[in-house]
Amino acid sequence: MMSAQEILSGVGSFSSYDLLLFEAKATRKIFKKNDTLLKKGEVCQSIYFILSGSFFQFKSDGLDETIIDLHLRNEWMYNHPSLIDQQSSETTIKAFEDAEVVELSLQQLHELIARSPSFLSFGKIFDQTNHRTYFFDNALSPVQKYNYIKNVKPLIVQVFPVKMIASYLKIAPETLSRVRAGK
Repeated sequence: MMSAQEILSGVGSFSSYDLLLFEAKATRKIFKKNDTLLKKGEVCQSIYFILSGSFFQFKSDGLDETIIDLHLRNEWMYNHPSLIDQQSSETTIKAFEDAEVVELSLQQLHELIARSPSFLSFGKIFDQTNHRTYFFDNALSPVQKYNYIKNVKPLIVQVFPVKMIASYLKIAPETLSRVRAGK
């Protein structure tokens, strides 16, 4: 079982008192494969730390699913535009495999910040969109995109199928297969 200190290690430095506050506010949840964490149209009200398993965030036009993000163990997950602007989500988040998360609602986060300024360091979590922005702000080749994602999230290639990774990178599955084969 992962401790509060381990969960928060990438966020900032927290006192024993802060860790107890976090444990009192955060809740653990279990998701089975294909369970929905956030549906299109809902407003994202929480951030989640993935203890085990993985999730995918996608847009669907009824026929095709376009992968917006792939989420792995030991990272924070949420729908950025929905959470920050408190607007309806344009994406859905589903469990790719059985998973366990720690959930912290916005209300709980605000309560933690009110009790200890250390929790202001959670602001760095809300800057996660930089990975996706990097893809679009830099005209990367398929090889550069794949190498970048392997460096930033190396487990992606071990967890998710080629088709999902290709959708996330906005390249054809055949192109990704060639890149992975080194051709």
